[in-house]
Parts: sequence; C-alpha cells; structure tokens
Amino acid sequence: MIGLETDVHRFTTRLLLQRGKTVEFYGPADITLETTDAIVNAANSSLLGGGGVDGAIHRAGGPAILAECRRIASQIGSLPAGKAVITTGGQLKAKYVIHTVGPIYRGGDRDEAETLARCHRESLRLADQHEIASLAFPAISTGAFGYPVSEAAPIAVSSAIEELPTLRHVLIVRFVLFDIRTLRAYERAAEKLNHSNTDSPFQIEKASS
Repeated sequence: MIGLETDVHRFTTRLLLQRGKTVEFYGPADITLETTDAIVNAANSSLLGGGGVDGAIHRAGGPAILAECRRIASQIGSLPAGKAVITTGGQLKAKYVIHTVGPIYRGGDRDEAETLARCHRESLRLADQHEIASLAFPAISTGAFGYPVSEAAPIAVSSAIEELPTLRHVLIVRFVLFDIRTLRAYERAAEKLNHSNTDSPFQIEKASS
C-alpha cells in the first residue's frame, strides 16, 4: 500500500464511513498541489492534454505524464467516456494520475449520469488495483463539458460512498473543488444523502473554524 496521507487540517467537511474510511471535501483548492497518493484528471478522450483541470495537471506534472499518455493512446486509441487509465504523477506531489473522461452534458437524457458515476467508480477501482490509499477528485465534467454542478455533485458523492466500502486499499477519497460554489454543492449533496437515508452509512464531521 502507498503511504497513507493523513493531513486533514484543511478539509471543510468529512464523511466518516466504517472501517476508518473517509470522504473529504476541500476548497477552494488546487488539485495539482494535493499530497494524496493519486489525483484524478478530468481528461479528454485523446489523452493529449487540454484546458481546465486537464491542462493544469499536465503543466504542473511535466512531460512525463504526456509521454505515458501518448504511449497508452498508441495502444488503445481514444479513451471512452467513463473509463480510466493510470500514469505517473511526474513532478506532482501525487505519485500517480488517474485519467478519466467525463460525459459531455447534453441535457441529461443520454446516460450522462451513469457515465459520470462510472468515471468515479472506475477511477476508484483502478486506484485500489494499484494499492493506492488516498485519491483526490476534481468536479468531473462541470467545466467545459457543461455538466451542471447541482446535478453532478450528488452523482459524484454517492458513487464514492457506495464504492469506497468495497475496496481493499483505498481509505481516503478527497473532492478538491476549485471554488466555493462547487464546494457548497458537494457538501449539500452529502448532507441530503445523509438526511434521506434513515440507516446512513456515514457520519458528517465539520471542520472547526
């Protein structure tokens, strides 16, 4: 197992699950600075970099990430939406980058929700296969791909909560959110899940001010 990153003094909200597992929300924050074992890149299907989170990760991580992405692309072609692959973290603090392609939002009636959920599940499963203990997600598809944050947040949070207990190695899932509006949407999604379930699988802990 990769060394567990235990610094929790910056989280705004934390969900405490069974067996010591947690889902954390950080923000406003820059995912390229995260010290989790791996971070997730909201990638383009070409795997060759782009704007937003994708471009920021490639710039911060340096050419080693792009070199591995090119090698993977030469073997598989484009990466379908909902799938994930793993590369080095290059010059990032994170040792690995897991690249996943989110859905382009076209109104919500073209399986976008299932594809977005699959992005999170596949990324978590891939992390577990590599014995990764902590993993940070951005708000996948909510930038240039146009997914409304209010709709994406419940899908992302519920996918992590459902998948995390099934994993052997992953202990911490962190959502690293760029601005306050997005952070609050993810926190509200967690609170709504907790209130709507009389047998909730987690407890909510707020950071002390």
